Amino acid sequence: MSRRRLLGTAGAVGAGGLVVGGLGGASVAEAVREDPDPLSGVGSATVPFHGDHQAGIADPAQAHGHLLAFDLAPGADRKAAAALLRRWSATAAELAEGRTPKGDDTGIALDAGPSSLTVTFGFGRSFFDRTGLTDRRPAALEPLPAFTQDALDPKRGDGDLWVQIGADDALVAFHALRLLRKQAGDAVRPRWEMSGFNRTPGATPRPMTQRNLMGQVDGTNNPKPTDPDFEEKIFVPRDRKGPDAWMAGGSYAVVRRIRMLLDTWDNLPLERQERVIGRRKSDGAPLSGGGETTPVDLEKIGPDGALAIAGDAHVRVAAPSANRGATMLRRAFSYHDGFRDDGAPDAGLLFVAWQADPMKGFVPVQRKLDRGDGLSRFLRHEASGLFAVPGGCAEGEYVGQRLLEG
Repeated sequence: MSRRRLLGTAGAVGAGGLVVGGLGGASVAEAVREDPDPLSGVGSATVPFHGDHQAGIADPAQAHGHLLAFDLAPGADRKAAAALLRRWSATAAELAEGRTPKGDDTGIALDAGPSSLTVTFGFGRSFFDRTGLTDRRPAALEPLPAFTQDALDPKRGDGDLWVQIGADDALVAFHALRLLRKQAGDAVRPRWEMSGFNRTPGATPRPMTQRNLMGQVDGTNNPKPTDPDFEEKIFVPRDRKGPDAWMAGGSYAVVRRIRMLLDTWDNLPLERQERVIGRRKSDGAPLSGGGETTPVDLEKIGPDGALAIAGDAHVRVAAPSANRGATMLRRAFSYHDGFRDDGAPDAGLLFVAWQADPMKGFVPVQRKLDRGDGLSRFLRHEASGLFAVPGGCAEGEYVGQRLLEG
C-alpha cells in the first residue's frame, strides 16, 4: 500500500467527515477544499535517499526532527552492525519514496506523503572499538576538546551509531523513528534521543530564513551548495585515500544540545539583544547596514564613533574572516522539553554542524566563541557528540557498506 496522499480523494472524504461535526467542522472542511496547495506541496515533496551524499546534510532542515544514538549490544559485532545498516537503509529508502515497507502494519503515516523525509546515519568513535575497526577510524573523529562553557551530560552525548530523521510532517517523522527502533531489535540499545522542530514550509508569505527561539533570524550566512567551495568545506573529497577512504563523499556532524536562557534573554531590551547578536531582530540585517544578506562590515563605525558591530557580537566572533575561513553548515532544530524545577523553560537549539573536518570547521569557531562571544552568557551547552557520516549509497547498497565490508 502506498502512503502517498491523493489529496483530491482525501480532501473530499475529509470534508464529508467534517461536515457531520456541525458548523465548525463545515468551516474547516471548506478551508481544506479551497486551499489544498500548501499541504499538497509539503506532503508530496521527496528527497532521494540514494546518491553520492546522504540526504539530510545539504537539504533544507525540515519542520520536525529526531536525533538519536544507539550503542551496540554486548556480543553484537561487525556482522551484526552490517545487517542492521542494511535493514535501516532499505527501510529509509522506501519511506523516502512514500512507500510502506513490507511488514509495517503501524498505520502511523498511511494518509501522508513522504513530506521531504530524510534519514541520515553516522558512526561515533566508540563504534570502531566495538567492531574491531580501529585501524579504519578517521583521525578527524578524535574527541572534541573541552570548552569552558561546557556543562555536558555524558548520558546524552556520543554513542556508537547516530541517526538523524527529518520530515515536514510530524507523523511521517515519528513513523520513521518508530520503524527504525523496531528494526534495531537486539543488536543495539538506545543511548539518547532528542526531538526538535522548525517553522513549517508555507507558514510565511515567501521562503525565509528560520528563526530560533530567541526570535533571531538564524542561518543567514550559512554556506550554500552553489558556493564554489561548498563541496570542499562540507564533504570529504571523493578521491579520499588511506584507511578512511570509505568516508569519501561523507561529512562530519557535530551535535550539540544548547539550552537557551530565554527568561533572561527576554528581559533584555531590544536594542541590547541586537547588539549581542550584531543584527536587527526584525529582518536579520547586520547593524552595519543593508538587508539580511548584505555582507557584515566589521570595520563600520556608527554615528556614536563606536563599532557598529560590537567587539563581542556573535556575528563578529563567529565570522569566517575572524576564524581563518573556518566554515561549517549549520542545520539545527529548536526544542522545548517542558520546564525545569526553577520554572525556566527547558528549551533551546539542537545544533548540528556539518563539515569536511571538524578540526577545521567547528573546533576553531567554538574556541573563539568560548573566549569572547557575548551570546554565550545566555546559553548552556549540555550535550555533545561527533559522528563520521559516510557518503551515500546506490540502490541495492547500504550506508556504511564500504567500511563494514571493505
